[in-house]
Amino acid sequence: MKKYISIDIGGTAIKYGLIDDKANILENYEIETNAQKGGDHILNEVIKIVENFVKKNQNDQIMGVCISTAGVVDTKNGSIYHASDLIPNYIGINFKKAIKEKFDLPCQVENDVNCAGYAEYKSGASKDSSVCLTLTIGTGIGGCGIIDGKIIHGANGSAFEVGYINIRNDKFENLGSAKTLVEKVAKEKNEDISFWNGKKVFENAKKGDEICIKAIDEMCDVLGLGIANLSYMLNPDTVVLGGGIMAQEKYLKKRIEEKISLYLEKRFFDNMTLKFAKHQNQAGILGAYYNFRDLEEEK
Repeated sequence: MKKYISIDIGGTAIKYGLIDDKANILENYEIETNAQKGGDHILNEVIKIVENFVKKNQNDQIMGVCISTAGVVDTKNGSIYHASDLIPNYIGINFKKAIKEKFDLPCQVENDVNCAGYAEYKSGASKDSSVCLTLTIGTGIGGCGIIDGKIIHGANGSAFEVGYINIRNDKFENLGSAKTLVEKVAKEKNEDISFWNGKKVFENAKKGDEICIKAIDEMCDVLGLGIANLSYMLNPDTVVLGGGIMAQEKYLKKRIEEKISLYLEKRFFDNMTLKFAKHQNQAGILGAYYNFRDLEEEK
């Protein structure tokens, strides 16, 4: 059986697993990233993961290593082009070279939000879309644009860094992220932020908590404006929203659609469908797998 090692490197956790050639996840695990230990630590963790899978699957054919990671990726050589201070000394880490030298296995590396968007395009909410935009709403706001099955990377891999877009004299992610939502509620209630999280905000909103309802409505308004602005540029037929709080689809979908319609001309709005991510926590490893398979087949 052909198998693929897929690894999703985030700021908090490294998710990893083994996937067969039908995109079935055979094994699925998670460890802490310990991002503060830096790039070399993460590279060593990746090597350990690959080593363990190779040892356990000697009778099966490991076809390659698929990596999804935070940061801006040089997809051609498999290295990190830019990264935040969350992971010190991550810039320059070259996964493709390290995997090839140690295991003689092919490796493909892609940005984590691009992987999430690609997973949704291949087998999720935006399947069969011709032009799609995926946004992940979490600590910040990440974006992925896909046209005719191709991820838009831009001149140096930095396309769709949408969290930095200027909206109302601030950054999109400073106004519309899940982190901002939680901080706003805690501040309004004069309570420690550790007392709150996204799930609790929505639970209280559904019980009629006016502060939580107002904070969610303000987040929806910012997301509606941001999606409208991005839609004028990309003209997507599908917009997919992912991230932990987007599990609240029933509560959020109509509210966000109403806000988008305020800022987006009817001819754009009527040809766009808002959807919510299907793959959730598995989006990274699935997207990395799909990316690997497609790039290797192109060779």
